[in-house]
Amino acid sequence: MRDVGALGLAVFAVSISFGAIAVAAGIPAGLIVLMSLVVFAGGSQFLAVGLIAAGNPFAAIFAGLLLNARHLPFGLAIGDVMGTRRWQRLIGAHLLIDESVAFALAQPDLERRRRAYWATGCTLFVVWNVGAVLGVLLGNAGDPDRLGLDAAFPAGLFALLLPTLKDPTTRLVALTGALVAVLTTPFLPAGLPVLLALTGLLALLARPRKAASS
Repeated sequence: MRDVGALGLAVFAVSISFGAIAVAAGIPAGLIVLMSLVVFAGGSQFLAVGLIAAGNPFAAIFAGLLLNARHLPFGLAIGDVMGTRRWQRLIGAHLLIDESVAFALAQPDLERRRRAYWATGCTLFVVWNVGAVLGVLLGNAGDPDRLGLDAAFPAGLFALLLPTLKDPTTRLVALTGALVAVLTTPFLPAGLPVLLALTGLLALLARPRKAASS
């Protein structure tokens, strides 16, 4: 809960930034609030705002679907965490984001995974939507990037990621994926470099296999 609370503060700051940026881009306040409630995917929402502001709403939909394609394997990995009842799976699927999956998979047993998943998903859903509304209200107060709000979210995620980098295999995959994303960012539309970072998994193929013991 301590880690969830710390991440919630970062998400709250970023959601304020999202609401303010969306208003500055000329998107109606009602649509911003509805997007946060229905979509609930920070990266896709920022991407959609940029493309809608550029006059290409259809590209915003396609890019959002492409960016969130990673949620399919996420769902397969944690299907047992959401529960067995239909309403649990419907609500749980809506709360499926990178952070809720990461917190759940870090737990040692099913019961703790369930508690971590629901605590993370519900907390971030509330703070994201409250922050988005506040950002809409403050949208005309100036450029939120001057406060560094756009850096709060990745900084929080990086802090949570650091302990896992002690494992050499995880470190190799993470650094390879990060390098791919950084190198392709200047040349590809927003969102695609994140997906291409999954190619970091290919680094596992380059690792020499340990010889089997006789």
